[in-house]
Amino acid sequence: MGTKESRSVMTMRKEVELGKTGLRINPVGLGTNAVGGHNLFPNLDEDEGKGLVAEAIDSGINFIDTAYIYGQGRSEELVGQVIAEKKARDKIILATKGAHKLVDGKVEIDNSPEFLKQTVEASLKRLQTDYLDVFYIHFPDEKTSKNEAVSALKELKDAGKINAIGVSNFSLEQLKEANQDGYVDVIQSEYNLLKRGAEEELLPYVVEHGLSLIPYFPLASGLLTGKYRADTEIPESRKKNPLFQGETYRANIRKIEKLRVIAERKQAEVAHIALAWLLARPGIDAVIPGAKRAEQVKHNLNTLQVDLSAEEVAEISAIFS
Repeated sequence: MGTKESRSVMTMRKEVELGKTGLRINPVGLGTNAVGGHNLFPNLDEDEGKGLVAEAIDSGINFIDTAYIYGQGRSEELVGQVIAEKKARDKIILATKGAHKLVDGKVEIDNSPEFLKQTVEASLKRLQTDYLDVFYIHFPDEKTSKNEAVSALKELKDAGKINAIGVSNFSLEQLKEANQDGYVDVIQSEYNLLKRGAEEELLPYVVEHGLSLIPYFPLASGLLTGKYRADTEIPESRKKNPLFQGETYRANIRKIEKLRVIAERKQAEVAHIALAWLLARPGIDAVIPGAKRAEQVKHNLNTLQVDLSAEEVAEISAIFS
């Protein structure tokens, strides 16, 4: 995919191609679920959210990821406002996701061609743009043919409204069905040092077919930031996450402490090592860590200062095997 096959395992400092899309991205992007995602996070400050998007653009991040379900359109609106205010649309690779709809106050998933086309049009308006660089089907539904759904996006791509087609949360079988005509460019899936199931089948398929996998939860809901220790009191928002429970949590911390040793050796932080490891994997061109404050955006960019040798990548992989 792109030049990934021939590049070293060192984190790239220059822009890279997203799969085979022709889109050039900073490998460290920005996930914006905390920008206007009032249904996901309590007490969000919208001005602060806009500020971190502005910080990202000013700092050289050009790959921004949002979705309708982040605040039921509010994240898209705020992201669109900042890009418009900064007159930065031609500098940004803009990705959004859709598939959710409200029916009698309840959220349903719909992959029908008609709904996906309506969703894209609505996202274009909220984002104040006439094209999307990447549009993902956010979740699969249980009734629509995935080939039929993606074919509808191909029509929008041919019309210039989408530059690249993505799917998110698809199983390998659903991805194969969606990509039977070769229309899929990108997939989003959970993948990090603590959740490596994608390596079994999904990543090999991505590499074989020249796609790009964008990992979500790249820092495992904050566990891989290094801020948690064995005696850290787990916040209420994390207590239901299996990674933070009982012996699983204690085992995870033991692994992270070994990662901390590597981070100190590299004069980096645990989060930067965890993200750099992802960027060294075949099939992965970018990470999109989220942020709630502008300084976190700049902090994430320090990942680009981390060079991992092949031996170090293997060492990290072994710790979290």
